[in-house]
Amino acid sequence: MQSGFRAGHGCTSAMLKVLNDILTAIDKKHYCAAVFIDLAKAFDSVNHHILIGRLDSLGFSNDCLAWFTNYFSDRVQCVKSEGLLSGPLAVSMGVPQGSILGPTLFSVYINEVALAAGESLIHLYADDTVLTTLQASFNAIQLSFRGLQLLLNTSKTKCMLFNRSLPAPTRLSNITTLYGSDLEYVDNYKYLGVWLDCKLSFQTHIKHLQSKVKSRIGFLFRNKASFTHAAKHTLVKLTILPILDFGDVIYKIASNTLLNKLDAVYHSAIRFITKAPYTTHHCDLYALVGWPSLHTRRQTHWLHVIYKTLLGKVPPYLSSLVTIASPNCSTRSSR
Repeated sequence: MQSGFRAGHGCTSAMLKVLNDILTAIDKKHYCAAVFIDLAKAFDSVNHHILIGRLDSLGFSNDCLAWFTNYFSDRVQCVKSEGLLSGPLAVSMGVPQGSILGPTLFSVYINEVALAAGESLIHLYADDTVLTTLQASFNAIQLSFRGLQLLLNTSKTKCMLFNRSLPAPTRLSNITTLYGSDLEYVDNYKYLGVWLDCKLSFQTHIKHLQSKVKSRIGFLFRNKASFTHAAKHTLVKLTILPILDFGDVIYKIASNTLLNKLDAVYHSAIRFITKAPYTTHHCDLYALVGWPSLHTRRQTHWLHVIYKTLLGKVPPYLSSLVTIASPNCSTRSSR
């Protein structure tokens, strides 16, 4: 269930899995609770002796283990500010951030945490973990973190109860850390770049997208005299469209009323490129730049996910969710 720093995996695939787990529970008329776990300085807290033991258990040769031991040893760090350089400080823990090996080594280090959850549903994205069960599993996860000398960031670890179609319970059970502090229940949480809300309406996420795109379009309009037509086209393509495209297969289940708000900023971006009057019909705007509507973009991205799933080019936790229907009788279309 680790989606961080792995080929074919990513934020979108992780979010699709988590969202599917939540919606499956809701469709069964069950309450679904999630604990969003965050670790404090996770990459800097890796214990080298424990990590070498992890590598040993995976079957790395003695020569490889000696190489990694050497890789971690005699590392120092210092700080440079305004031309002044501090003295060196020995680094006895952590994996080098920004290195090629760092993310992979951290994944190896934390991988067995999922086993602590038992029958719980768990998904890892580097050090951001979603655990869709409650207290017993949370305790097991915390004990596993303690064994790895990883510190729970209690201020950023939150609970959420998803009650999209069920009434909210009058009293929520407290989820507590091993140190006795209660986790905060929230109605919104930003997970892997997408704002989830307890109703799965994606109202908060779309509001943030709308605000972010509006501020960028405002900047572009204020400086429009500086750009050629080709530059305008490129600027919108590189700075506006990625914001609207990211996670669109997740929030595509939002209501048309909310999604229409994104259409409005999308149309503004096209008008910036084309200088088209405000009264220009949106179909004419799309024709002027040769781009489809946002609805079509979302649907196309969704079909890409399905297509890659059928080809086996998505993580197993997604491909296992898709089955191809078999016709009851033999027809030409069955081929």
